[in-house]
Amino acid sequence: MKTVFRIGKMDCPTEEGIIRNRLKGMNGIERLEFDLMSRKLTVIHGHPDESTIQQALESVGMDPKLVSEDEPESAGHGPAVPILDRWLMGASGVLAVAAEVIAWTMGTERSWPVIALALGSIALGGKETIRKGIVSLRTLTLNINFLMTIAIIGAAFIGQWPEAAMVTFLFGVAEMIEAFSLDRARHAIRSLMELSPERALALVGNEWVEIEASSVALGQLVRVRPGERIALDGLVKKGSSSVNQAPITGESIPVAKAAGDQVFAGTINEKGSFDFEVTANTEQTTLARIIRVVQQAQSQKAPTQRFVDKFARYYTPLVVVLAILITVVPPLLLAQPYSDWLYKALVLLVIACPCALVISTPVTVVSALASAARRGILVKGGVYIEEGRRLSQIALDKTGTLTHGLPKVTDVVSFDSIEEAELLRLAASLDAPSEHPVATAIVAAYGSQRASVEEFESITGRGVKGVVDGQQYFLGNHRLAHEEDYCRAEVEAVLERLEAQGKTVVILGNTDRALGVIAVADTVRETSIQAVKELHDLGVRTLMLTGDNARTARAIAAQVGIDDARGDLLPEDKLEIISELTADNGPVGMVGDGINDAPALVQADVGFAMGAAGT
Repeated sequence: MKTVFRIGKMDCPTEEGIIRNRLKGMNGIERLEFDLMSRKLTVIHGHPDESTIQQALESVGMDPKLVSEDEPESAGHGPAVPILDRWLMGASGVLAVAAEVIAWTMGTERSWPVIALALGSIALGGKETIRKGIVSLRTLTLNINFLMTIAIIGAAFIGQWPEAAMVTFLFGVAEMIEAFSLDRARHAIRSLMELSPERALALVGNEWVEIEASSVALGQLVRVRPGERIALDGLVKKGSSSVNQAPITGESIPVAKAAGDQVFAGTINEKGSFDFEVTANTEQTTLARIIRVVQQAQSQKAPTQRFVDKFARYYTPLVVVLAILITVVPPLLLAQPYSDWLYKALVLLVIACPCALVISTPVTVVSALASAARRGILVKGGVYIEEGRRLSQIALDKTGTLTHGLPKVTDVVSFDSIEEAELLRLAASLDAPSEHPVATAIVAAYGSQRASVEEFESITGRGVKGVVDGQQYFLGNHRLAHEEDYCRAEVEAVLERLEAQGKTVVILGNTDRALGVIAVADTVRETSIQAVKELHDLGVRTLMLTGDNARTARAIAAQVGIDDARGDLLPEDKLEIISELTADNGPVGMVGDGINDAPALVQADVGFAMGAAGT
């Protein structure tokens, strides 16, 4: 039997250790699975009633709540640190500083004003730490909270009241910083979930009804209207349109969809309308798999984190044992007063308290993070700064990473003596009503002095037509060129040359012949070539991973100087390649800018997310 609990107070390996110690000895418990990012505990057990497990969790200070299968993933996510707790911690800091100032002014740390201020600081800021320390002692899980509790009590016992208060406050602040960092990661996953709409227009009987996406059955027909996000994966059965697949594949230009083509949940339909047959429920869509992969990858610990966990597991018991030995051994062997050695043992607990470790490490990391931030680089943790020096290879997404992510006109080829400016004027005039990225690029390339168009008509999946200056013109893709019989040898040669360079081609023609070709492409960033060169100078191998077609991938890779390029990749393909690279060649970095890169970004030893574009 499997039971899932959401535990609001489960934020780090400390709580995981307490829970594991409490449950591992219970009869019927087979396996425990921890998901700290979602604050979920999955218990595989043989108990007919999960209330026994719930009571065991409550006995160690946890607040377990049963999670039903239909509960949305976003449920139960409150603020990282409640507002009241923030105010209390702030007040604790004020009182701790006041205790230090008064102690320094009066020349004593044992006056009643100092003791009162210190007690107030400890009561406001140390309640949770002391509670966890007591639970740690009860469960024989000697962790950092236990040592902090002894340090606070020990400092007070030997009269160092200001130090007791300051230790309490600094440790509380460190815990809050950790909570905020975890919440940012949780928010990133919640934002992925919001890409897929919760409702879909499905065919129920003979009527189209808007229902919950989770209620749509496999094989059922769903209708997508212009501008809507697609709720589920499926195959187009009727109609045609172009779909912005950037959230899933990273392609910068919308992809034409017709009967038999696959569509993905979370992508955006453009101007057309179509019906598709559902091939995956909400839990099995490509987007859902991306989210699961992100969650699983985030649960994998970095080598440094594993070392810290192991260090903490042995450090606290060792310090406690050493303090006991200092208290007992010298009086027994040297016949000295117990009080002196007890004082020394408490001093050891205070100075050996890992508060210095807890605070000094973030201070060092924050210095590096601030330096990076001033250069426009946001780093999510010190471990990634450490890992960067070990990278021997880096994989890069194309769209929005190596390129601008916005198509521009790159070539204008005219036939039959038509001027290039006139060719652009006619094309821009016909494309003016369209919001397609290719049309936007052509309109931007020409400017605002366009001609008026009469009898305008959109030809779905092919292009547009209309009358300009009394003459009929067609503007569209390669398919339209074939249908209008434009593809004579000269035209076909130009089309093949430009398409071989990974460019999107648009043909302008009248009722008789093709007048010219306009090529549009996602242009390479000015800094990409230099960045790749510097990586090569450092001995780092480069690889491009993109959802665009392989021909476009090779063309861009050749421009930039990248060692290898792989195209037509879905997010799970990128993830698999990153895993293979890591297994075969060691540490690997991944550079990307969108949700489609998320699984690969978190699977890589270091993920570099380009924050300027899109998701």
